[in-house]
Amino acid sequence: MSTDPLTGDHWERTAGWWQREFTHGADPEYEEQILPLASEQLAGARRVLDVGCGEGQITRLATRLGAYAAGLDPTWAQLTTARERQGGAGYVAGLAQRLPFAADSFDAVVACLVFEHIADTDAAIGEVARVLEPGGRFVFFLNHPLLQTPGSGWIDDHILMEQYWRIGPYLVEDTTMEEVDKGVVLPFVHRPLSRYVNAMADHGLLVTRMLEPSPPPGFLAVAEEYEFARTIPRLLMLRADKLR
Repeated sequence: MSTDPLTGDHWERTAGWWQREFTHGADPEYEEQILPLASEQLAGARRVLDVGCGEGQITRLATRLGAYAAGLDPTWAQLTTARERQGGAGYVAGLAQRLPFAADSFDAVVACLVFEHIADTDAAIGEVARVLEPGGRFVFFLNHPLLQTPGSGWIDDHILMEQYWRIGPYLVEDTTMEEVDKGVVLPFVHRPLSRYVNAMADHGLLVTRMLEPSPPPGFLAVAEEYEFARTIPRLLMLRADKLR
């Protein structure tokens, strides 16, 4: 059995939980924020690859926008459901660091909350650049690398009589196991934002747009503990274009 938390069977075991909690309208951050942003950034794309597609909700979104869309994921339990919910998209099993597609195959690649779970981010970003045609776009969603660093959170300091958002050890690259729901423990890789931006630059991907949206109203309505931190973004979106 592997001792590497990134290569365990966490994703197979938690696929059902993910599908219940984050798809088919169940999650306000997806419904009110992620899917609208993805729709905006993928508009006009002809051939879209969704890396780490899960059960395919962004892949299906791309097809509704008029693109040919392919979803890639290593988790069979997710791919099985994605194929059942097909929506005109195609799905394949695979890893981000070894994409089974020819160079210049897509004019858009999207990765949503995926790179936090990939060990070799440089290889994966290199593969994104390889399969993108010149002028193509990479739409990249992350849990905010700075403000959602492990160990970060709202502090109500009764001694100093201050309230503030504490940031964890931002510059330390580390893999942690986090309990994201009762009984659901998943591995997360933290890296500073510079690691992603520099890896994209090394592979000819120029960041052309950066968004740090406030948590959406639907999330704040069900996460009362976050109300005082409503000015702290949970999500970061980058768009990078492949240089010609």
